[in-house]
Amino acid sequence: MNNDISTSSSYLDSIRWQEQQVASSEDESDALTQEDFFSLLTQQLSYQDPSKPADNDQMIAQMTSFTMAEGISNLNSNFESLAASMTSNSALQASTLVGKQALLESDTLDLNAVGDARGSVVAENAVENLTLRITDESGQLVRSIELGAQSAGAVRFAWDGKNEDGERLPEGEYTIKAEGSTNGEFSSLPIATFKNIESVNINGANGIIINTKEGAVRLTDVAEIA
Repeated sequence: MNNDISTSSSYLDSIRWQEQQVASSEDESDALTQEDFFSLLTQQLSYQDPSKPADNDQMIAQMTSFTMAEGISNLNSNFESLAASMTSNSALQASTLVGKQALLESDTLDLNAVGDARGSVVAENAVENLTLRITDESGQLVRSIELGAQSAGAVRFAWDGKNEDGERLPEGEYTIKAEGSTNGEFSSLPIATFKNIESVNINGANGIIINTKEGAVRLTDVAEIA
């Protein structure tokens, strides 16, 4: 006697087919489409009381509501696509900043093998006898630059990397200070110098973040890109 149970009967096949149908129907979206709305509207009209037909204004209001809901949904999808596109575009634009220089508030100058080290002195008021003093890593004064009298605002300067004897100094980081007199009183003034941009980040609400060896700063806080 053969005790093997066959699994190929038409009854079992029908069960499997129904299970597949149920599984596929569960995967379908629950969102109402315009076709679904008109099907519901047709059903509503078929069950209405002939003595009290539906008001045209109500039907128009229902159609308008559905159209507005569908339009808002499509608009949200378009905004999401636009936001993704803008983020990608911002990342592409930010990548072009790498290797450039950003003008940041700092009391150090980066001297390269060739070229000048540049920056700006920020003078809130007109100053007299504006002087720049540049020192090396040991604190020794290597160069003094006299800029004379200057009006209020950003006073640009450039250091050729040479000491008082006209000799080119080795590349590296140097400290710079600015002093000037206002109404006969000497005081230190804030300085901004150009720093190399090593990398950039896209940081959500903070926008583009540029990274230098002194740290990270938002692009909106950068005074100038060179």
